[in-house]
Amino acid sequence: MRKASQWAAVVASLLMAMAVAPGVAQADTPAARISNETILSPLRTDIWVQSPSMGGKVKVSVLTPQNSSGPRSTVYLLDGADAGKDVSDWITKGRAGKFFADKNVNVVLPTGGAGSFYTNWVRRDPTIGKPQWETFLAKELPPLIDKRFDGTGRNAVVGLSMGGQAAFTLAVRHPSLYSGIASLSGCPTVAGPVNQAYVRTTVARNGGDATNMWGPFDSPNWSAHDPSSHLDELRGKNIFLASGSGAIGPLDLTAPFDPEDGPREAVTATGSALELGAWRCSLEFAAVMKANNVPFNSGFHLIGTHNWVYWERDLPAAWPTISQGL
Repeated sequence: MRKASQWAAVVASLLMAMAVAPGVAQADTPAARISNETILSPLRTDIWVQSPSMGGKVKVSVLTPQNSSGPRSTVYLLDGADAGKDVSDWITKGRAGKFFADKNVNVVLPTGGAGSFYTNWVRRDPTIGKPQWETFLAKELPPLIDKRFDGTGRNAVVGLSMGGQAAFTLAVRHPSLYSGIASLSGCPTVAGPVNQAYVRTTVARNGGDATNMWGPFDSPNWSAHDPSSHLDELRGKNIFLASGSGAIGPLDLTAPFDPEDGPREAVTATGSALELGAWRCSLEFAAVMKANNVPFNSGFHLIGTHNWVYWERDLPAAWPTISQGL
């Protein structure tokens, strides 16, 4: 049998191990970091972030202004469901670089979020995988951006289509992070079967299943990501909503389109249908905010389809609102 002194030594060793273990675990937990970067121009730098939550590297473009003075606030720009894999559509199609060149802000544009709603997926999807965009965008990325690009910690988030919903969800789930929110042709609220079907259809267009994202219809996770269920978190924010009605206008007749998507008539008809859904949903969300005394500014227009020629105009319209808190 062990002597009392021997048992005391064993117990002391165990207690010491238990006390040290949490510190060791924390030390072994990797932190997000910028692994490499490429300066493409005086106004654009592409960085690759090694992200524990995403399980690998995520490419992010950062736009900086022509003339900057001191620390800058940051605008996060989120793509729609067809998000570019290697570069944000906001750069290649939305002319974000030109618009923000004279604005004293950093502009952060993540790549590769197609069909993901920039959220944390609950189960692995055969096509989308199991991205953890919310963790990446709201926790891992901001401190890296602020440190590398002289950020102030003040942020706004703007999204189009799918990204518009994500912008509002990020804002209500991380209210201290954003002062401004804008949705351009998005469907911010996911309450009810029609809106949930709209989200599911958007995910399905990219080959994914939204059940793997937020669970079955009306499961608690849908409500957790529905800004209309968390309106108090929007109070005091600078909010902008915009959408066209789906009505086809002159701009649609000359707008660039990819022939691989079909003839212009088919592309325009699809854009009209998508925008009609965004119009209905955005108006519904606007009515909910108004009924609950949540102030917002709107840029609804009677002519307009789901097309970049309209979003190029919506971004300057949103700027006076979202820039107020930056």
